[in-house]
Amino acid sequence: MNILNRRLFLAAIGSTALTACAAGPRAGAPSAAPALAADMQPVPNAAFDTWLAGFRSRASAAGISAQTLDAGLATTGYLPGVITRDRNQIESRRTLEDYLAIAVSDERLTKGRAALSRHATTLAAVEARYGVNPRIVTAVWGLESLYGEKRGNIPVLSATATLAFDGRRGSFYESQLIAALRILESGDTTPDRLVGSWAGAMGHTQFIPTSFQSFAVDFNGDGRRDIWSDDPTDSLGSTAAYLARNGWQTGLPWGSEAGTGGPAGRTIQPQPGGPQFTVTRNFNVIKTYNNSDFYAIGIGHLADRLGGAGPFQGSFPPDATGLTRADRMSLQRGLASRGYDVGEIDGIIGSGTEAAIRDFQTRQGLPVTGTASRDLLARLS
Repeated sequence: MNILNRRLFLAAIGSTALTACAAGPRAGAPSAAPALAADMQPVPNAAFDTWLAGFRSRASAAGISAQTLDAGLATTGYLPGVITRDRNQIESRRTLEDYLAIAVSDERLTKGRAALSRHATTLAAVEARYGVNPRIVTAVWGLESLYGEKRGNIPVLSATATLAFDGRRGSFYESQLIAALRILESGDTTPDRLVGSWAGAMGHTQFIPTSFQSFAVDFNGDGRRDIWSDDPTDSLGSTAAYLARNGWQTGLPWGSEAGTGGPAGRTIQPQPGGPQFTVTRNFNVIKTYNNSDFYAIGIGHLADRLGGAGPFQGSFPPDATGLTRADRMSLQRGLASRGYDVGEIDGIIGSGTEAAIRDFQTRQGLPVTGTASRDLLARLS
């Protein structure tokens, strides 16, 4: 049930590694975080207050103590920004090529190698207990929160209560809210430190509350399963415990690019015209964390690259406009040379590049489409 919950959750929101870190009141707690966005501040909502009063009775019947309910719900409020983000989700248009450009970026590789070295002793102990390769654990950490830099700073009780009240996935988020209160009841953290993404994913490796209840471990032995601390020890141990309990086979690679001498397994091709991959049962175990072929390949490839492997050998086809990634990077460089801020030169045509294209087209008297094309590339070259 908890595995299914996590799959449904991630299918709904995708990876949650883009929020800011959370603050805490004691030594070892997360360092100071940026202020919450204005729409993530609680606002008066009489209907929400009525719902919360009814929920309190249900939570009490589920065994949550009055003391925990008093402490947890005292500052729980309606967050309009959570609903906005939930409503504004759109299906990703990214190809596997684009996804890998983000998942295995130069920044993620550099920081990942440093994290592997810095936490080598802890990761070795985690592997000894759970049998999961340190590079796989580190890759999950890297994709979920950029090695702890983007853990989320939104109050989980308010976020899950808002989503439960909203009703679109009310029963799911009410179960997350009750699980979050059980976290408080167990003494693993305090209400002010119980923070995460807008949808309730928490800590270095973004556990939802029900997954925390089922899989989180106190790896450093301090009496708490503390995935919110700047110290990632419990998060790394919990991630390995999650994978191990979902069938991770020690010593078995996730897979490889087909035709490169990797392990036997089934063959998949996630992007038409792109590389094919031979994957093992451990690939499916990674997918219990996030039920996406892109995610599992991203984790596996990032882990391999952290271990010294090179990029995939196969090429990806041109996009719908006839541009290869190299072409798109050339186009971005052309815009940047004219003073446009397109962000990282990565070949991904995101909102920043699209805005720059529209401005360039306007200034050149061209039809304003915001779309990359071979004609635009020729004008910028």
